[in-house]
Amino acid sequence: MTDTSPGTSPGTSPGTSPGTAADTAPDGSVPAVASAGAPVERVRTLVWQIPTEDPEADATLAWDSTTVVLAEIDAGGRTGLGWTYGDRAAATVIDGRLASVLTGRDALRPGQAYDAMLGACRNLGTPGVAATAVSAVDCALWDLKARLLGVPLVTLLDGVHEAVPVYGSGGFTTLSPSATAEQLSGWVAAGIPRVKLKVGGDPDADPARVRAARSAIGPDTALYADANGGWHRKQALYWAQRLREPDADITWLEEPVSSEDLAGLRLLRDRGPGGMDIAAGEYGWDVPYFQRMLDAGAVDCLQADVTRCGGITGFLRVAALCDARCVDLSAHCAPQLSAHACTAVWHLRHLEYFHDHVRIERMLFDGVLEPEAGGVLRPDRSRPGHGLTLAPGRADRHRIA
Repeated sequence: MTDTSPGTSPGTSPGTSPGTAADTAPDGSVPAVASAGAPVERVRTLVWQIPTEDPEADATLAWDSTTVVLAEIDAGGRTGLGWTYGDRAAATVIDGRLASVLTGRDALRPGQAYDAMLGACRNLGTPGVAATAVSAVDCALWDLKARLLGVPLVTLLDGVHEAVPVYGSGGFTTLSPSATAEQLSGWVAAGIPRVKLKVGGDPDADPARVRAARSAIGPDTALYADANGGWHRKQALYWAQRLREPDADITWLEEPVSSEDLAGLRLLRDRGPGGMDIAAGEYGWDVPYFQRMLDAGAVDCLQADVTRCGGITGFLRVAALCDARCVDLSAHCAPQLSAHACTAVWHLRHLEYFHDHVRIERMLFDGVLEPEAGGVLRPDRSRPGHGLTLAPGRADRHRIA
């Protein structure tokens, strides 16, 4: 729940505004906090449940809203922001379990805090809700550390990439062929040369939707498909062949079978059509999950979600696993939170520019990154942290905690 002092708003310390020049020493020197440390003073959460524009679905789930749990952490006169997409129960874990673990710890040591949070969640069961809570807090801690040091997060993380390729993602199974074509062609018109739609919910409708999408985006745009684990193995092999036909020319097939079916994913990777990458991993909660998927040879490109896999700390550990195997990593959703972290991934493929999260992040925050020519997000190096500031007034009607 919100905890603010009189005369301040969430995300604002008395006498300062988040993301302003106050985060940098006037003479350009390293802030004194770098040597003195900065104990965490306060941890609080805010929760929104934001309706979708229209009912949405994929092959295995339907939804009409998205819940956002945001963590704010104060230390040294600065506030760090991190968030997750999932269930409001993540806020209960943060408020009831993680806040007390973090209070008084040095905000400049997110790795130490990460270890402490995992220990605190042991008896809760870390995978699932607890992992999303840890992820939101870890992202907030990294943002806070960068703000305390007066540097952009991309600099703190020592990014090897200047910008991050994105692909437009949506194409829900509830959309008609014409609506699917309109959504995907909109991303192409915005300069994004890679787009994705959902398949697997209605086999009779999928061919028309895929053909409409390919016709709308033209032959030079990469077209991806996501089955969200909706097929069995033999079905997936059949549809993989169909989706590689010239009228579709799909080059990326995500979760053709359940992400828990490592043997099935391996079957698709080995026996699927040439020119089509098999991808999965968005439901990974911890490093061992990704280790098992890579050891099984289950994917051509691994996916990880910074709001689920342990935040930036967990995401970079997954990236190291990929680096050791020369396997690409693709970031799943939460584009504004993921962009800085992605720059630090050596074997980076791209970042999912997901319709729902793009809309929500524009609603909740000022300073959001917009795609540039060639379909990339370029972190703002002129602002400390991830550069975002909370604009709660725009979404007050959707606030639930």
